[in-house]
Amino acid sequence: MELRPEQLASQPASQALSPVYLIAGPETLRVLEAADAVRARARADGIDEREVFDADGRDFDWNQVQASFNAPSLFSPRRLMELRLPSGKPGKDGAEVISQFCADPAPDVILLITCNEWSKAHQGKWAEAVNRVGVLSVAWAIKPHELPDWIERRLRTQGLRADPAAVQRLAERVEGNLLAAAQEIDKLALLASGQTLDVDTMESLVADAARYDVFRLLEATFSGQPVAVLRMLAGLRGEGEAVAALMPMVIRELLSTAALARIQARGGNLGAEMKSRGIWESRQAPFKRALQRHPEPKRWERFVAEAGLVDRMAKGRADGDPWLGLERLLVAVAEARAVRLLARA
Repeated sequence: MELRPEQLASQPASQALSPVYLIAGPETLRVLEAADAVRARARADGIDEREVFDADGRDFDWNQVQASFNAPSLFSPRRLMELRLPSGKPGKDGAEVISQFCADPAPDVILLITCNEWSKAHQGKWAEAVNRVGVLSVAWAIKPHELPDWIERRLRTQGLRADPAAVQRLAERVEGNLLAAAQEIDKLALLASGQTLDVDTMESLVADAARYDVFRLLEATFSGQPVAVLRMLAGLRGEGEAVAALMPMVIRELLSTAALARIQARGGNLGAEMKSRGIWESRQAPFKRALQRHPEPKRWERFVAEAGLVDRMAKGRADGDPWLGLERLLVAVAEARAVRLLARA
């Protein structure tokens, strides 16, 4: 059966453990907390023995996992076996080992599989086998419009109340960083003294924990969020980041999107091209929105050329303020009307 990660954490202690759990997805905090909930349930059931396998490469020996399934428990009647599969792809051998376990689960083993990457393309026969006999829980990334609801639910679990404006302010502060949000909410539980939080109280108690990194910056850019782009750029600059350090990732994503625009213009399979470039379904939405704003391949070629100019500015090989150049470039990508800000628009 399929459950949300939060449902795993809220299952009653009387709920029997499933023989296998698959917890996967790009939202690390949700994966970690769901896996912790399974471990806690196992401990509550008297399962003290635990084995961990890191299947993080092509050379991983699946025979050792198969052998462990068949080996007797040494210290307790049952044991928890954890299989860490970062890529979400066990390969042919791994898929067979997992499927065989699901077909006839060892009575003394609870299998916990965790993955950092996941999309519909990962859901092969082995994942279907897990879903039939156990639990499949996918921790999709929380979208910007979903974050306030996530924060409000998290506040309630800590016995806190906040008005909508205060919740929105915390969402703005953490910029999609769930770990930072969770840490701030834990701190609020200690400091709020049972009061309903308003905007002023939230401001006084919460640090600016926004994660201003280039990945979030580009996500906001491609998603069409110019205000967030300006805020993140100001944060990066305030933290002492250098434009030259940001440009390789910026240029790479612009080049990739320029290629996607050419595929789209000639009626090619955009979804297949994204997958071939390692852009899995969970990351495709910002690219699709950007291509809707700027469907012409020449526009993306102009963005790439502008990025090259900003890069030369950052390295002292061209005149101009690199921060201003980067700001104009990213805002132009985020907002079609802002393209006129570019030198050659």
